Amino acid sequence: MTVIDVPGVANLRDVGGIPAGRSRVREGVLLRSGQLAGLTPDGVLRLRERVRHVIDLRDDAEVAAEPSALTGVTTSRIPLFLGSVGSFFEQDMDLAGMYRHLIDEGADRLVDALRIIAAGEPTLVHCTVGKDRTGVTVALALSAVGADRDAVIADYALTASQLPAARNRAVVQYLRAHMPDARNAIQLATQSPAPVMTELLEDIDARYGSAAGYLREAGLTDAELTALRSALVV
Repeated sequence: MTVIDVPGVANLRDVGGIPAGRSRVREGVLLRSGQLAGLTPDGVLRLRERVRHVIDLRDDAEVAAEPSALTGVTTSRIPLFLGSVGSFFEQDMDLAGMYRHLIDEGADRLVDALRIIAAGEPTLVHCTVGKDRTGVTVALALSAVGADRDAVIADYALTASQLPAARNRAVVQYLRAHMPDARNAIQLATQSPAPVMTELLEDIDARYGSAAGYLREAGLTDAELTALRSALVV
């Protein structure tokens, strides 16, 4: 994968280059990032050169608080969480639990996102920081087309190092002040441990046979899975 420097957006990268059997994931087709509210005018121009479709996985409150600055690109809103992001912190849920919730409760919306990716346009998937909802969506898309598992997990784990340090310090300070008894809040907000994604993908394999099997059960057709592979694998 390739980390991309565009002014005003964090955690932006192209997952192209990841091995997929004897092939590899196509460059320039699937990008991932955090929210786009801070894009500078130059950043907008640079991103327009790379992206034709944006999938915004945030809920209404997040979009209202940090509306995207990117114009001139088709955007599809697919809120992945049922309820607010804050509810996971209030429940003191850990990352593994959050991801199981996404897989169990968000299957139809995950399929909607993958259908857009399967259309083959250069597509950017993002949520607020590009870690959890984005991480699960991208990991499913890559796994469904046979991408190397270790590379998929490494792409997910890379996110923690791409989050702005100042943002992390502010978040940790806030959580310690306002949720001192929450055991999992800092992990939820700032971390992307490889074992968590490993556990998720192994759980999907155990329950559905594969990521493709999970997506079929959720409504993605074999023709759509073939289109996804054609879009992503060169």
